Amino acid sequence: MTDNRNRQVAFWLSTGLTALAFAGIGAADLGRAPAVVAGLAHLGYPAYLATLLGVWKLLGAAAIVSPGLPRLKEWAYAGMFFDLTGAAASHAAVGGPAGQVIAPLVLLALAMASRTLRPTPEVAVARQRPVRQAA
Repeated sequence: MTDNRNRQVAFWLSTGLTALAFAGIGAADLGRAPAVVAGLAHLGYPAYLATLLGVWKLLGAAAIVSPGLPRLKEWAYAGMFFDLTGAAASHAAVGGPAGQVIAPLVLLALAMASRTLRPTPEVAVARQRPVRQAA
């Protein structure tokens, strides 16, 4: 029981932090914060990309904390993987400081922990279904 409880706590901690980070960054992207626009320009990306990324990040954050929707969650985690590895590679390509390369990879580790620790649909169904005793 303790292992299951620890796994559940680790899942919700990693999921909550990932969702919070993506929601915050997505809101900054969507609001076209000056730092976001300057960062995109430094990386060689157009400013309109901030709006697109902001919407996707907010939807991804909502997807991973929503109940059910296992296929949508898989797509959200895949999007997070592509976004964060792309961010790390982009910063590395322009010679950014190590912190700008490592930070997305740390968030990626958190997102992948969330994805790995999430309950499988079979476990969720088993929790809801009462166990019948043999007569």
